[in-house]
Amino acid sequence: MTQTLVVIGNGMVGHRLVEILRDSSWRIVVFGEESRPAYDRVALSSYVDTWNSADLELGPLTGCELRLGEKAVSVDRERRVVVGASGIEVTYDALVLATGSVPFVPPVPGRDLPGCHVYRTIDDLDDIRATVEAADRPGRHSGMVLGGGLLGLEAANALRGMGVSPHVVELAPRLMPIQVDEGGAGLLKRLVEKLDLTVHTGTSANSIERDGTRLIAKLANGLELDLDVVVFSAGIRPRTDLDLGLELGPRGGYLVDAACRTADPRVFAIGECAAVEGVAYGLVAPGYAMAEVVADQISGGTKVFPGADVSTKLKLLGVDVASFGDAHATTEGALEVVVNNAVAGTYSKLVVSDDARILLGGVLVGDASSYPSLRPLVGKEVPAALLQPGSAVDVEMPADAQVCSCHAVTKQTVTDAIQSGVACDIAELKACTKAGTGCGSCVPMLKKLLTDCGVEQSKALCEHFTYSRAELFEIVRATQITTFTTLVEKHGSGRGCDICKPAVASILASLNNGHILGEAQVSLQDTNDKFLANLQRNGTYSVVPRIPGGEITPEKLIVIGEVARDYGLYTKITGGQRIDLFGATVDQLPEIWRRLVDAGFESGHAYGKALRTVKSCVGTTWCRYGVQDSVGLAIELELRYRGLRSPHKLKSAVSGCARECAEARGKDFGVIATENGWNLYVGGNGGFTPRHADLLVSDVDTAELIRIIDRFLMFYIRTADRLQRTSAWLEGLDGGLEHLREVVVEDKLGICAELEAAMESHVSDYADEWRGVLEDPEKLARFTSFVNAPGTPDPTISFRAERGQRVPVQLGIPEVVR
Repeated sequence: MTQTLVVIGNGMVGHRLVEILRDSSWRIVVFGEESRPAYDRVALSSYVDTWNSADLELGPLTGCELRLGEKAVSVDRERRVVVGASGIEVTYDALVLATGSVPFVPPVPGRDLPGCHVYRTIDDLDDIRATVEAADRPGRHSGMVLGGGLLGLEAANALRGMGVSPHVVELAPRLMPIQVDEGGAGLLKRLVEKLDLTVHTGTSANSIERDGTRLIAKLANGLELDLDVVVFSAGIRPRTDLDLGLELGPRGGYLVDAACRTADPRVFAIGECAAVEGVAYGLVAPGYAMAEVVADQISGGTKVFPGADVSTKLKLLGVDVASFGDAHATTEGALEVVVNNAVAGTYSKLVVSDDARILLGGVLVGDASSYPSLRPLVGKEVPAALLQPGSAVDVEMPADAQVCSCHAVTKQTVTDAIQSGVACDIAELKACTKAGTGCGSCVPMLKKLLTDCGVEQSKALCEHFTYSRAELFEIVRATQITTFTTLVEKHGSGRGCDICKPAVASILASLNNGHILGEAQVSLQDTNDKFLANLQRNGTYSVVPRIPGGEITPEKLIVIGEVARDYGLYTKITGGQRIDLFGATVDQLPEIWRRLVDAGFESGHAYGKALRTVKSCVGTTWCRYGVQDSVGLAIELELRYRGLRSPHKLKSAVSGCARECAEARGKDFGVIATENGWNLYVGGNGGFTPRHADLLVSDVDTAELIRIIDRFLMFYIRTADRLQRTSAWLEGLDGGLEHLREVVVEDKLGICAELEAAMESHVSDYADEWRGVLEDPEKLARFTSFVNAPGTPDPTISFRAERGQRVPVQLGIPEVVR
């Protein structure tokens, strides 16, 4: 007779259990309290990008009876019956409790007022959104998140996505107190406060009161916050509201043994509602391990819970954060090796044993690229060279080191699968070992192991596309696909990520697929592109009109001065011969653009991965050393390539003689005048890794120069990786500069006519993005829904006077934030 397994809970862990058992002989019945299928709660904040819950779904469950919207209200263990809210009764042979957790809401007076929410489910986010949209504040919406841990910062990110300026209030003296140490938390606070976020640590909320349509939160440090919405995200508690008469763990959760079995041999508990041998875990990876154990146990196996790796790697508000092992150096005699690079915005700490031989743990903030290599080495001996500041030592990982903590997969398991021929790429490794199918942080290490084993690596853009950026470009160009949704459905998988979405947005823009704020593209854009302006550290934006070649009339200078004066903007001449206007709020942007556009200006694309400027000296117009008209050429080039979207930003310059006053050899493409024409240099840039450009052609006339630049730019746009500057692209190009010369000068591949035609299409189809917003009421609405009404100051933005202009206040906040 078929036996019945009842699973109470349809979250990520319950879903994983059913996936494992769906081909078994068990009849499986799942009670899911929510009305929607299981979804990725870890990625909950990404729901704000599209408001499409289907993007988060984990995939359909087959081989089970899924009862959505059916809450289990009681369990009769004597009769072995689960009773649902509708009155349905299901008899079980084995019962698995996967009820998850509930948000912890501190006992703050006023926590039940309208406008106060928790952050746990899709429905919670829908409720928060409704509160924000209903707020009648004339200025930018203001919110408070109570809790500065993992969930709190995720909630703050979700609020930012709704156009809310969040205050994060954390009782501990630092953000993420469980995962990150004081040094790492200090950098994290500095980085996130650049993103329209205000952090209050070492304090709590004493009360929340209603004041008309507003909420007033009174903090323990004496501050009062005037708010539209409050979100409690101060941690979770195991959900054990079903009265089963079972013993609970010391900190909550159904007490289970190493087999995840309660005192009742027919009842198991997994995930956040379980306390394995007294310990409750609030991460998904241990929950997945418990699901594996229970699936084995009820199938007659003897597997037990192997313990949990609580290492964490994630991107919070765009900032990489990782911790692993003994991150806080609690081991007796532990030593710490710290590198805090404030200039680069990175912090790394390694914790080692008292003899500096064994890696115990670590913390990484700002750059977590070494996490996949370091985490598996916890408990292993590491070379002394690794502990030197700035070290880039390639450490050999022991065979028994865990590569994937979500599924406890060792290096040996992975390499065995590769060397036996069972797995030759990431997808096959995931299928046969399950490594990389959890949080995904181990995927870079899987790629490295494939390479180490002699397998040629895929240049896949990310886990959602097996193609490189260059291949995706050709797919979009050939198929004339115009939306990310269609592209991922036909040529990818999943719902996309913060790697592939902006990359595809750039490809679509490069191929002239409409305005970047069009309905199909707006959700793909990065922060700056969403508002066609550069976000500054105090939450305001800068406006940079195009000034081709740095040449400007007195009339246009007057307009810029009047706009800066009327809106109280800080003005600065940039290094690219433009005038930057700082301090504009989102709602002011269209007003400022309209005045500039009416005066003949257009977007300078300072916010986009596009051509920024073509800088010039004065050339033969004024300079006695000039041998060519550098100003005229710079203007011609900037107007030709304006709005050209590319894998990374593009900068150029034209110098009128060999004295090189425009610094053309430090640009992605630079031109230097000669007595006989022009020299073209390519692949240069400044920044952290400055590189002089290489000479591509010499003494060409203007028409030939432009033809070669057209080809060069289009070849780069088609073949470079995402966020790859021309310098790195040229250095990594097979054949290097000589191959580039063969392609774009000698036409060895026979594609130059096509490259030129593509550039001509860009030139003929160019349209100013600022004007495109001003002429479209739907696009204009994006700049008025969640922002300050004209004339109403934003309470989260403060200025002070410096050298006769307004500059943002960087330290301190008013005693009462109103």
